[in-house]
Amino acid sequence: MDTVNIRIIARMHSDFSTKFGIPRQSGLVESLRSTIVFEPEFRNADALRGIEGFSHLWLIWQFSEAVREDWSPTVRPPRLGGNERMGVFATRSPFRPNAIGLSCVRLEGVEQTAEGSVLRVSGADLMDGTPIYDVKPYLPYADAHPEALGGFAPSPKETIEVKSPPELLQKLPEGQREALLGVLAQDPRPQYQNDPERVYGMSFGGWDVKFRVKDGVLTVLSLAETEHQ
Repeated sequence: MDTVNIRIIARMHSDFSTKFGIPRQSGLVESLRSTIVFEPEFRNADALRGIEGFSHLWLIWQFSEAVREDWSPTVRPPRLGGNERMGVFATRSPFRPNAIGLSCVRLEGVEQTAEGSVLRVSGADLMDGTPIYDVKPYLPYADAHPEALGGFAPSPKETIEVKSPPELLQKLPEGQREALLGVLAQDPRPQYQNDPERVYGMSFGGWDVKFRVKDGVLTVLSLAETEHQ
């Protein structure tokens, strides 16, 4: 089998230290803020010249937690409840012959830091530390197709109601608070799980979040700083 070498040009810095809770697609939670930090070899400001003229970017990245030697021609999409198999190339499953992801994010700005020029973006669906292979500008006249069909996922999954004691949310900065509520509204649970008594936990921005879902309402039970904070 022919192979090619591909270099990591940057890594994502986000509030997700694990896969659980990450939105299933980019753009679903616009309030999520992330930073793209380039590897030392690519920290050249000239490489970003003109990028501020674009409102959105394409990110080509690696499903670093899903890399495996073998592959399956079919997968079980969560959108279908994990009960039906579809062709891997008809899905966005991370379990692919090449574990490559594609995401569209909003560019919030370019900032000069001790790590060179970094990109501030919103709406990303990438875990912290995710390797990024390329960054490309989104072109509305070429990349947007309003007439496109969505197959078995024609529209975004409906969000759910989120309730939380105010004193818990007040622990978070306002921007992070809005982002967490947006993430929880996406219902992070596996599609096939619907136990109203089960307590779920997820890590978000240095916080351990516990919640339960009953009768279509997600209730935050606790919010505690993780030990390393």
